Parts: sequence; C-alpha cells; structure tokens
Amino acid sequence: MPKMKTHRGAAKRFKKTGSGKYKRYRAFHSHILEKKTPKRKRRLRRSTVVSASETKRVARMLPY
Repeated sequence: MPKMKTHRGAAKRFKKTGSGKYKRYRAFHSHILEKKTPKRKRRLRRSTVVSASETKRVARMLPY
C-alpha cells in the first residue's frame, strides 16, 4: 500500500496536543466585527478543542 497523505488544509488548521486531542481556532473572527461585543471577540481569539464527534474525521486527515 502507498503511504497516506496528510490533508494539507487540515494540517494548517489543527494541531495535536500532548494528550492526543486536536486544537483548533474559532470561526467568525475575520470580518463584520463592529456588531460583535468585545467579550465575544475576546472569546473568539482563544483556541479550543475539536469536539468528540469531529475528532475521528480530523484524525483521519492527519495520519502523522
């Protein structure tokens, strides 16, 4: 079998943590920011963990 290829788009968006979970950044923070509250924009700057239902899909795209 040939080697699996890493999904390059996913590689730029997700990082694997030490415990094996996947870290991602939040959406909705690139434009139309005037109507969003400062509190909401602060929260969007922070990273979060990929949900359990999506972890399997992300792991398949990042085999290495």
